[in-house]
This record gives sequence, C-alpha cells and structure tokens, in this order.
Amino acid sequence: MNLFIDTNVFLSFFHLSSDDLEELHKLTVLIEKGEVKLWLPEQVDDEFSRNRENKLADSMKRLAEQKKKPQFPQVCKDYEEYDEIRELQELFGKKLSSLIDKVASDVSERTLKADEKIEELFGQTEFIKTSEGLLRKARRRMDIGNPPGKNGSFGDAINWEALLEHIPKKEDLYVVADDKDYYSLLDEQKPKDFLVDEWFAEKNSDVIFYRRLSQFFKEHYPDIKLASELEKELAIRALAESGSFAATHVAIANLSSYTEFTQAQISEIVEAALTNNQVSWILCDPDVRQFFSALLDSHGDIMKEGERAEIESELLECPPTDDIEDA
Repeated sequence: MNLFIDTNVFLSFFHLSSDDLEELHKLTVLIEKGEVKLWLPEQVDDEFSRNRENKLADSMKRLAEQKKKPQFPQVCKDYEEYDEIRELQELFGKKLSSLIDKVASDVSERTLKADEKIEELFGQTEFIKTSEGLLRKARRRMDIGNPPGKNGSFGDAINWEALLEHIPKKEDLYVVADDKDYYSLLDEQKPKDFLVDEWFAEKNSDVIFYRRLSQFFKEHYPDIKLASELEKELAIRALAESGSFAATHVAIANLSSYTEFTQAQISEIVEAALTNNQVSWILCDPDVRQFFSALLDSHGDIMKEGERAEIESELLECPPTDDIEDA
C-alpha cells in the first residue's frame, strides 16, 4: 500500500488535531511489518522542519491564554459558590503554569511525544531527494496552473511530481492531506478530479484520499485502537496467509509473545490451523503444537465449541512428545 502524508498532517500533532499520537505509532508498525510503504519527499521533511516552531508558538500562545480569569459581578461575592470557584481558579492557575513550564521545556529539548513519534516514523522511511529534474517539473506545473500548489509556492507541486516519478505503475496511491490543493471543492472528502485523472493516465491506478490519518485507520483497521493490538492482528494475518512452513514457524513465534486474544482472534487462529495446509501439515511440530496446546489451556473456555473440538482432535492425532524427541 503506497501512502503519502502531507506536511500539514504531521504539523497538526503540534497544534489542534482530532487525531491521536497513537495513529503515528500504528503507522510505524505497519511500515515495519511491510504493510505500508510511506513515500516521503525531502520537501515534506524541509517543510516540517521550517514550520514546527510556528505551530508550537501558536499552541503555546493559546495555552497561555487559558490563564485569563473570568469576571464576576459584585453581587456574586455573597454566595458560597463564589469562594469555591475562586479556590478552584487558584488551583487551575498553578496547574496550568506548571503545565506550560513542562511543555516549554520539552519543546526546547525536542522531547515532545509528537517529536518522538514523528522521528520514529521518519526513521522507517527513505526520503525522495528534491532533484533539479523535480524542480523543473514542479515549476512547469505551477506555470501552467495545474494542481496541487499555490501561487509562488512549489512545495505541493514538488511532492506530487516526486510521487509521479517514483511510485510504480498500476499501484494505487493513498493520500492523507488536509489541504484544499488536494481535495475537491465540490466534495472535500474526495481528491481533485484533475489529480485523479492525471494519476490514472500516468499510472493506470487510483488515488484514494483522506483528510485525517484517523480516517485512513477507520477504513482499513476499524477495530484497532492501539499499536500493540495492530501488531497482534498482523501476526494473526501472517499465520492465516502463511505460504511456507518457515513462514508458519515465524508467525507462531510472534504469536507466542502474546498472552491475551479475543474470541474473534482465536477463531482466526484456529481457522488458519484447520484450513491452511502450511499450518495444518506441521501442527505436530514442537513449537506449533505447544502454541495451540497453550491456547487451548488459556482460552479454551471462550472458544466456540466446534472450533475447540476440531483443534483438540487434530492435536490428539500427533505422536507423543517423547516419540518426537526420540526421532
């Protein structure tokens, strides 16, 4: 899956965003597991570095504005609620000042969670260098008025030309960008028609568009809230789709690191053992057998009756452990 994330999406994690930093962590997991190829033009990195301070300065300004105290009419002072509110205001002011100091320190040291997650994500990708050829293409795009891009700014044009140049033909592109240079004025949840048509003409594939990273995850991984759960789901998928005995052993090793599974996850694991011959044919191998035996012991009570009976029956067909060790 080819994914491009515009700079403004990364910057939103330093400002006002409905997305959670866990989205970035989940994306890092997908990249590590080879599920997603994140395409990062060097231009995105440059824009991010240039604008990080501006976003943070505005965020700190908004945070400081929370110190403003509400005004009360004189008549309120005769009520007990007034004194209680004043005490709460004083506590709020102290906590807010402490928060501002801590955030300011982390901003200065570049140790904000957003910094850590974005650095982690960028470290998993290779940047597309801004070559002279890309600059020429971007200038031409701007000169003739083709999107994306604004008058006098080549950034979006460079990014789009980089994607056109490097992503293989017949492969779809998934774009996350909260920028009117990318989305349609008729439907802000869809990409501009020009970009869709150009991509299809050049690549014979489609552009799938999202304005939020959370929208991307909602569509493709709707039930995954945490990165740790995503890793588990990918491990289960790897077992289900195993195409070799070696891949099965790797998948079993990964799954063995988890102690908790949902009923739905158990059903997927058992189905893999019963329907994928790259799993079922080596069910009696020590590591595979041990995993499914342990699964029965720890989760047998929530397995569906038919699933439990089938996997128990398959394991009973295995020779005794001593026979395997002697062999």
